[in-house]
Amino acid sequence: MKLKVINKSKHKLPKYTTELSAGMDLRANLDVDLLLKPMQRVLVKTGLFIELVPGYEAQVRPRSGLAFKKGITVLNSPGTIDADYRGEIGVILVNLSDDDFIITDGERIAQMVISKHEQAIWNEVDSLENSERGSGGFGSTGVK
Repeated sequence: MKLKVINKSKHKLPKYTTELSAGMDLRANLDVDLLLKPMQRVLVKTGLFIELVPGYEAQVRPRSGLAFKKGITVLNSPGTIDADYRGEIGVILVNLSDDDFIITDGERIAQMVISKHEQAIWNEVDSLENSERGSGGFGSTGVK
């Protein structure tokens, strides 16, 4: 699939790093470093603007290494970029660690996955089909 992109950042376009990668790394596009204190959140701009094909979305997800090693994650994970959005891609990062974290220009801060989606048409009814699970949720199927 080919996507239109405007790159106003100082960095190369995101790319898949392996043949079977699902996500492309997004980089911070900064003029100065950002200090992210514990429990603080910040919107980090990427300098990228995209035009998605109708029926697709871009999902912004955490990078596992940042999350595990540094406690830095995407707050609204996954963040959704709709096909009709034309603004700059921004990433909402939060610091869930006890330590300050410095975000530097060009740092890989999140990953973006392009995904097909459907739009639902509501069919309002008075009852739903029974299922084995029923209304059980929030751990009702047990932990083991």
